[in-house]
Amino acid sequence: MKYIGAYALLTIGAAMLALANDIFLIPNEVFSGGATGAALVISEFVDLPVGVLVLLLNIPLLLAGVVWLGGWRFLARTSYTVVVYSVLLEVLKPLFTEPVTTDPLLYTLYGGLLGGAGVGLVFRAQGTTGGDDIVAQLLNRFRGIPVNSALVLINGFILVLAGLVFGPEKAMYALISSFASSRAVDAVLEGFRPTRLLYIISALPAEIATRIQTTTGRGVTFLSGSGAYTGRDYRVIMTAVRQQELSVVTSIVREVDPAAFVIVSEAREVLGYGFKPLPVAPSTAQIGLPSAFRVVRRRVRRRP
Repeated sequence: MKYIGAYALLTIGAAMLALANDIFLIPNEVFSGGATGAALVISEFVDLPVGVLVLLLNIPLLLAGVVWLGGWRFLARTSYTVVVYSVLLEVLKPLFTEPVTTDPLLYTLYGGLLGGAGVGLVFRAQGTTGGDDIVAQLLNRFRGIPVNSALVLINGFILVLAGLVFGPEKAMYALISSFASSRAVDAVLEGFRPTRLLYIISALPAEIATRIQTTTGRGVTFLSGSGAYTGRDYRVIMTAVRQQELSVVTSIVREVDPAAFVIVSEAREVLGYGFKPLPVAPSTAQIGLPSAFRVVRRRVRRRP
């Protein structure tokens, strides 16, 4: 059942990406980023079809994905997504012979949002659409760069090259679409229920913590702190709440201790009870051939 749900997400995500291109981007000749965009730029200097160049660019990326992003499961899901996307792109094209809108702002914005939401669903199912998606996940794994930010950087670089080859106006429209796409990917991956992280410094930490727990049901952690000016030790309250619970917590603090100091920050992701479940650790079959080989080799060496 788990695999059926994953492949359903991959299918829906690929369909949304195909629709974004067929309805908004391709009819209005919006230049795309990723492997397709890079292939279009390279084709201006190399006498090879764009499709062949896309394949050549994706082969090393797929191999890197097999090694570092989930082994053969990654290869299966990414290959499935690429095939479904390619087929739907051609199947749906005859249904949309005329663009829905010719307003540059509308087709770049909605094309980017729809396509980005589709890519986000593919990511949630632990697959990719190939090309820049793989590079973005590799950057996230090894450099800690958020996936959506990595996509902006990659596509921004490709679009700069495209602007030099095809003209700046096409590249600027495509950059709007790319930015909207990255925001949609971010929303799908992190959810539409933003979380806030609060640090509360008060002379009445126990009372505030109790009220937060009984009113919102959220957990509270005490951190040890020391005032640089006063030199006094105190307990800092740390808690994570949903956006809609933020006003409740600040009201509690105001009622208990109007002199309290509160810091509110945005949490990109909160895993655990009351929020998103912790991800399941990958098995040996999912961590790639080199990692699996190292595990087996260590076990062999330990034998007497």
